[in-house]
Amino acid sequence: MKLFRALLINYFHKLYLLMEKQHNRGQDGAGVANIKFDAEPGTRYISRYRSNDKHAIQDIFSRIYNKFKADVNDDVSKLNDTAWMKKHLAFSGEVWMGHLRYGTYGGNGIEACHPFLRQNNWMTRNLVVAGNFNMTNVDELFENLIRIGQHPKEKADTVTVMENIGHYLDEENERLYYSFKEKGLSKQDISPLIAEHLDVESILKQSSKKWDGGYVICGMMGHGDAFVLRDPAGIRPAYMYADNEVVVVASERPAIQTAFNLSFSDITEIKPGHALIMKKNGNISMPCIKEPVERKSCSFERIYFSRGSDAEIYQERKELGRLLCKSILPAVDNDLRNTVFSFIPNTAEVAFYGMMQGMEDYLREVKRKK
Repeated sequence: MKLFRALLINYFHKLYLLMEKQHNRGQDGAGVANIKFDAEPGTRYISRYRSNDKHAIQDIFSRIYNKFKADVNDDVSKLNDTAWMKKHLAFSGEVWMGHLRYGTYGGNGIEACHPFLRQNNWMTRNLVVAGNFNMTNVDELFENLIRIGQHPKEKADTVTVMENIGHYLDEENERLYYSFKEKGLSKQDISPLIAEHLDVESILKQSSKKWDGGYVICGMMGHGDAFVLRDPAGIRPAYMYADNEVVVVASERPAIQTAFNLSFSDITEIKPGHALIMKKNGNISMPCIKEPVERKSCSFERIYFSRGSDAEIYQERKELGRLLCKSILPAVDNDLRNTVFSFIPNTAEVAFYGMMQGMEDYLREVKRKK
């Protein structure tokens, strides 16, 4: 019991740290969602808070903490009772999702903040979605939803993607339901079997067929399965770490390194076009969902947004600056004696160092020739 409490507090703090360390990636809002395993009927098993406050991360986590405090009502002994916590304490589940919003579409109201929630009375049909993406063919995806009989409530790409996944999640539920029904099983017995046999890989392959753009889409099903799907060109970044206790995914490697005290080599990238699928039973896999194409990492996402403390990105920024020398030298007529160099904004500092090294290489070559 005390172990469950310790783990809950530990991962609560780690999610906070992961989000704070990536605050540079989104300051228009934030959201956190949590799912409990094996919740009893009649009890809430999905918790979600969103905020568009100026200090959205602190706002959300202070609200979660205050809810903990209110639910416990000064009786700390309740925190030693796992069964009570699972039944009564919000955000006491095993699967966490955090998101930072950088608005590229729609307004900055709280309704634009992720995660988005698709609710249903059947646990395996509930879907929580958050992502870092821009779909270039939202109109086509929206029209496709209409063709399959849906009536979307809005045209935002997040809602469109969620409803797209939700449609095939519903179909997979139907397929499994009738498969088990033919075997003479009762409806009550079928529900846990659907959760166990849900084919997340098939759902993602069908729903992402027409997706076009850069994306990392994260999702959680109500019963506890989760996934992270990356676009086939690797446009948007996604890093992961897994051991016997935890699976964690983030947009930046240093955030995971800091939160979990890991080294550079411990963390890998989710392969372009692949999905990291985490089943409730602890099994993880990374199947290919869409065939990878030529790598086209977004310089805005990978270079501008990311912290320079990532060893690879630090070197990439320096190399970008060095490569600028070929264009800069003709622009100033190779007159470095009367040229002053600086950088704007602060994130260009590392590229500036690379550019200065390139200029020093040029000057050494001039001296050698002379």
